[in-house]
Amino acid sequence: MSYPKMEELINVIATLRSENGCEWDRKQTHKTLRPNMLEEAYEAVDAIDDDDIKGLKEELGDVLLQVVLHAQIAKDNGEFDIEDVAGELTKKLIHRHPHVFGDTKVNSTDEILNNWELLKKEEKPERKSAMDGISKSQSALMSAQKISKRAVKTGFEWDCEKSLLDCIKSEYREFARAVSEGNRESMEDEMGDIFFATVNLARWHKIDAEQALISANRKFIKRFRMMEKLATKPLQEYSYQEFDELWKSAKAQIAKEQNS
Repeated sequence: MSYPKMEELINVIATLRSENGCEWDRKQTHKTLRPNMLEEAYEAVDAIDDDDIKGLKEELGDVLLQVVLHAQIAKDNGEFDIEDVAGELTKKLIHRHPHVFGDTKVNSTDEILNNWELLKKEEKPERKSAMDGISKSQSALMSAQKISKRAVKTGFEWDCEKSLLDCIKSEYREFARAVSEGNRESMEDEMGDIFFATVNLARWHKIDAEQALISANRKFIKRFRMMEKLATKPLQEYSYQEFDELWKSAKAQIAKEQNS
């Protein structure tokens, strides 16, 4: 099967990186493009969250640009090329789906995921600790989720939800103590413990903590914009009580619009 448009894209990137190409593209390295990779991935996720299919097509193209450009830089450095990238990925997918490409029988998605993790371990024998291989670049919230899940797989888990809730309450008390002592270092340390324990509570209930916070952020922004719209004077002039009433009015107005 031929993919002429993909081949054309690869050739365009190669031309941009050539002596007669674009000076900016020639100067790029894996590290200089790091922010671009993150930005394009986040924009693609935004399109997914917004159910923007047209936007998703465009943003996936921008993500693909980063993949092809990194592969071309590696090719120019004599390291690997896009064919190597595709070959490595194909080999990995086949190896991790023995229930599709082999004789393994599975009865549930849980079995598929368990097999996936076992096969990953086979591929990366250098990873000895359950904490090895966790990305250092992803958001702290996503890292906390992964760290928590990895720990649980070894059996390191609260015996019941009440124990977990008690832990969270304990962390709040320790934070309050640090505040009363005016110890900034301890305050930061205890706040981190509160966040981590709360992520564990989300995991306990199979809630994606990252997605939950994204939703909360969006909800707050929407309500705040409605407050700005309903305000009869500059927000800076509102008292706490007036803000509380305005917030309630904004929530009610949004609910009314959603139900109309």
